[in-house]
Amino acid sequence: MLFEIAQVLVLIGIVASAFMAVKLKDLLAAAISLGAMSLLISLEFYLLQAPDVALAEAAVGAALTTIIFVLAIDKTGRQEE
Repeated sequence: MLFEIAQVLVLIGIVASAFMAVKLKDLLAAAISLGAMSLLISLEFYLLQAPDVALAEAAVGAALTTIIFVLAIDKTGRQEE
């Protein structure tokens, strides 16, 4: 029972952070929201008992991709036109 509640809460968080990433006008905030979504996806993989996939998603999706997005936004403009 508790496992299902945790999965539902994580899935709601994934959808909410993806929606925020689409709706935010500030590109840095959208990149952070995508990083949070990726971290929640990593948690979902862990809950589904796939720790190797969760670790890869956390390293590449949440960390590396977010850093690349933030550096690219830093080199260009922060606000969407």
